[in-house]
Amino acid sequence: MARYTGPKQKKSRRYGVPLFGPSKALERKNYAPGMHGPRGGRRKQSEYALALAEKQKLRYQYGLLERQFRRYFETALKTRGITGEILLQLLETRLDNVVFKLGFSNSRDGARQLVGHGHVTVNGRKVDIPSYQVKVGDTVTIKDSPASRRLAAHNLELTQIVPVPDWVSVDKPAFSGLVQRIPTRDEIQPLVNEQLIVELYSR
Repeated sequence: MARYTGPKQKKSRRYGVPLFGPSKALERKNYAPGMHGPRGGRRKQSEYALALAEKQKLRYQYGLLERQFRRYFETALKTRGITGEILLQLLETRLDNVVFKLGFSNSRDGARQLVGHGHVTVNGRKVDIPSYQVKVGDTVTIKDSPASRRLAAHNLELTQIVPVPDWVSVDKPAFSGLVQRIPTRDEIQPLVNEQLIVELYSR
């Protein structure tokens, strides 16, 4: 289950956005890391560098390695519709992200761990693959075991003030959620300009 395990705050500061959730480090130091960060400012970048940065931001946000991300892009490219928006929708409907959006974890990394450790079922069947692609009508539930429910209950307390997006619904007492539809781009609210990513891979 490969993923990025390096310094997260440095990545957020490098790109100037909270890639891994709210970042106090980014609030305190809203400049790039390193000895030249405070006085260097954000240097003017080439079109290629800007597009590469957008791709890296999206990759880190969802915790993907380059090969995985490339596969998502190739799938989006083959799917009818706007490639950039489809790419975002594919990433947003990963099982680990849906678990995160339902509030069963307060981070995507935590949601990935919940899924990987077998605490989550989809339509009543255990699924331990974080990249599992959920579909409209799928029911995502925390496994009916004391350990799983205790973990989810703790996370629900941490995320109770975070609004659940309209494209999913959650039944907190039942530790269950339903995927009602595929999210729109406006609902995903990406931290990136996905069109630059499409242009980058189209070079």
